[in-house]
Amino acid sequence: MNGTNFFLAVNFIIALSFFVVFVVVSTRSRSRIAARWIAAGFAVAAFSTLFELMVAHTDLVKVSAVGAFASVLGGLQLLRVGIARLYGDRISLSGQVLFFAVWCGIDLMIYDLPRGTVAHAFTYQAPFAWLALSGAGSVFRSSRKLPVDWALAALLLLTAVHFVGKAALAVVVGAGETARDYVTTNYAIISQSATGVMVVTAGLMLLAVLVLEIMAEERSNSEQDALSKLLNRRGFENHVATLLRGAPTSPHSVIMCDLDHFKNINDTYGHHCGDAVIEALGELLRSRVPPSAVVGRLGGEEFAVFLPNIQLAAAVPLAEVLRASMASLSIPGLPAGFRATASFGVAALAKDQSLPDAMRDADRALYRAKADGRNCVRRAGPAPPALSIVSGEVR
Repeated sequence: MNGTNFFLAVNFIIALSFFVVFVVVSTRSRSRIAARWIAAGFAVAAFSTLFELMVAHTDLVKVSAVGAFASVLGGLQLLRVGIARLYGDRISLSGQVLFFAVWCGIDLMIYDLPRGTVAHAFTYQAPFAWLALSGAGSVFRSSRKLPVDWALAALLLLTAVHFVGKAALAVVVGAGETARDYVTTNYAIISQSATGVMVVTAGLMLLAVLVLEIMAEERSNSEQDALSKLLNRRGFENHVATLLRGAPTSPHSVIMCDLDHFKNINDTYGHHCGDAVIEALGELLRSRVPPSAVVGRLGGEEFAVFLPNIQLAAAVPLAEVLRASMASLSIPGLPAGFRATASFGVAALAKDQSLPDAMRDADRALYRAKADGRNCVRRAGPAPPALSIVSGEVR
């Protein structure tokens, strides 16, 4: 086995290994369709190595040479579609079919040209370079701009340069007069080894994108409360900690909220009605708080809202709006005249305070609201002059 045959065999094993890996990853990824396109790309491209070996060791030289070109082209096109799906870029499948047919026809037209000529070398590599370049375009156009996405885009650009470089190298060092001659040239060894490196690098980079996506989704699921669709306690604390690192000294506020007589709702109307109340309050909080707010269900019937860059004087009226809105909600499953209510405690997060300190202050204000008859808002600290608002009272 000469050097070229060795690299062909290695590239075949690598491509099939990535095929298996991406199929497995597709079972866990939310981008499963993209992962399956990518897996198919590696599977199809793997057959190019078999065709290259057939060129060297069988009499089906022309058929095998065209098959090798078609396998690489088809594999790269499938990868291109997978990348477009992964990054939400629109791509025409019929256009890809036409692209494949046209370039396979062009390959047949240039087949009899000497391999080391400019006309053959650059025409042969042109569609591969274009597919890599357009794949980079899909990444650049996406709103996803994580470091791994930038790295993938850079790698795709490098891959495009790699194909152009292979064409230039074929002209400089020679790639043989015929397809069969190619396999015995030093250029073939360099080309196949470089291709192996690019295949591994591209496969690992795409795998990293998908694995990081899976990890982010798993983290999101672990931080989300399934019933209310809000953050759970862990998610709430993590998201607030991230915001505080960015603005540690700005005025912030915390609202604690607790459903009134929630146990009685479960006992009287059933847990399905209690669940409906939780869902209704979760939707209310999501829709009425500022977009920058962090909202979580801390457990049971207890909820929390963190308001970055909002002072206590503005947070209290917001809590009153939430209270009044909840008291007016008609919730499916509960009697027509029944209204579930909630009590609220509001506190400021001072410069020298931690989040748990502010939540304890808001929690104490919430207990005052419970003690004062429920369905009302209380603020932490000394009570200002009483201000009567509808059925609630802010103190």
